[in-house]
Amino acid sequence: MVVISAKTCFLAPSVARVYDFLLGGKDHYAVDREVAQQVLAIAPDAGRAARANRAFLRRAVRHLVADAGIRQFIDLGSGLPARGNVHEIAHSVDPGARVVYVDNDPMVVAHNRALLADDATTTAVHADVVRLEEIVGDPEVRRFIDFDEPVGVLLFAVLHHVREEDDPAGIAATLRRALPSGSHLALSHFHNPAEANPEVARQAETSEKLFVDAFGGGCWRSRAEILDLLGGFDVLEPGVVPLAEWRPDPADPSPSLDLMHHQFLGAVARKP
Repeated sequence: MVVISAKTCFLAPSVARVYDFLLGGKDHYAVDREVAQQVLAIAPDAGRAARANRAFLRRAVRHLVADAGIRQFIDLGSGLPARGNVHEIAHSVDPGARVVYVDNDPMVVAHNRALLADDATTTAVHADVVRLEEIVGDPEVRRFIDFDEPVGVLLFAVLHHVREEDDPAGIAATLRRALPSGSHLALSHFHNPAEANPEVARQAETSEKLFVDAFGGGCWRSRAEILDLLGGFDVLEPGVVPLAEWRPDPADPSPSLDLMHHQFLGAVARKP
């Protein structure tokens, strides 16, 4: 706990604000910057990894709208607004696409609501992904999302913050039950390759300890465990891969094969 000012007392670090710092944003406090610097001391390429995650989101959402015909999205654990938000990407293809941003951080929701005040196709909801059934049944979510039609669900850098006791597999199972055929799930997740790459595994283990201390949870899972979260969905090519390797744009810079490149995997999958 750190006292920031008379107005902001005993502020705990926020995942969303630390991520914002790593992206080069401005919505963060000293306590968040302190954790971010600890992250960078362990993984100097963490900022590049955060940007790779945003680039993967951009490519995945564009694919879902332009190629898969998805016209409604739920962005779970949406985080603070950043350049290239989901609704901006979707609207570049179809201005009528609907987006619901969901986050458990009131500050994040307030920022998103301010951003979306004049947009009739988007909304922001305060809820926690660990209570997914409440999100699916939320009246505001239901006002924007028709669960009889395919939905694009986004879980970018979210499930690795869900502790095992909060049942990340159960969250994925709830999604499988709630979504109709033709829906898509896109996720990014921290990865520990274990003995397949000991150097990466050591950095992953150190980072995991920091996340547990700072945020109360963090889990770098194996590729098989990440794939299990997509059970019941057909994983699209090229499968569960480092973020920069998921259908890169021709204009994208060549990926840097640093340690974080192997620690952050992504995939897109379709419900048959």
